[in-house]
Amino acid sequence: MKILVCNDDGIYSPGIVALAEVASEFGTVRIVAPNVEQSAMGHAITASRPLSYRETPLNGFTAYRVNGTPADCVALGTHQWDTVDLVVSGCNLGLNIGNSIWHSGTLAAAKQAALLGLRGIAFSAPSGIDDFTALKPWIRRVLDVLVPAHELQLVNVNLPKDPRGIIWTRVSVRHYDGVIVPTNDPLGRELFWFSVKPLEGADEGTDRWAIEQRWVSVTPLRLDLTDEAMLDQSREQRPMDENLAAAVSPPKSSPEAAKEVELSEAAVLPPRVS
Repeated sequence: MKILVCNDDGIYSPGIVALAEVASEFGTVRIVAPNVEQSAMGHAITASRPLSYRETPLNGFTAYRVNGTPADCVALGTHQWDTVDLVVSGCNLGLNIGNSIWHSGTLAAAKQAALLGLRGIAFSAPSGIDDFTALKPWIRRVLDVLVPAHELQLVNVNLPKDPRGIIWTRVSVRHYDGVIVPTNDPLGRELFWFSVKPLEGADEGTDRWAIEQRWVSVTPLRLDLTDEAMLDQSREQRPMDENLAAAVSPPKSSPEAAKEVELSEAAVLPPRVS
């Protein structure tokens, strides 16, 4: 099994070495990670410049650093290494629970794997941890379960400081009170910090609740964000032109129509080289 290891903290983070060491027990490991920290980068991709891919000595592993985002690293890493079987991302220096999944670069690397038709698993731990010795057995236990679980395409894993077990969870979705905190730089120019304060506690069975109770949180995710219940309700209560579309449009678009849309959405990308 070929396992690609990535992160968003950068290639020299202690978390990526710890994850690679455990992952190497399950297959052949290659590390491809950003050359600098890319925390909270989300699923950004680099479309305005080319990327470099430089071999980097790292604790005896085959490793490469990329001057791009976590998603770039997975896209480039899988391109440079044929038939990757699994992508694991982390272990992040900071939890990625609840609403953090929307801007997490760690999870974005796993999502990029899923977009490419591969499996992706993201691992995160509390901030301030430099020594992952105590958490490595828990990473191993999670991989024992998830590596053979081919039906799980995308999984988000969070580890508390002192775990007492592992449970399946759902994402904690809470409302937040956004706060803008003004400040000034040394020259007196106005700057702003963005801060958030949760308005309610975490529900039982969620990833945040699990971490609060010292359980390792394992959350299966999916790429399709469609709200199926609201889609059905909207079609019934607020119908648009679905019947007309079904009558005049074929179930599958023509190659010409598909190509026109492809060119429109890829306008920022460089021209393809034949």
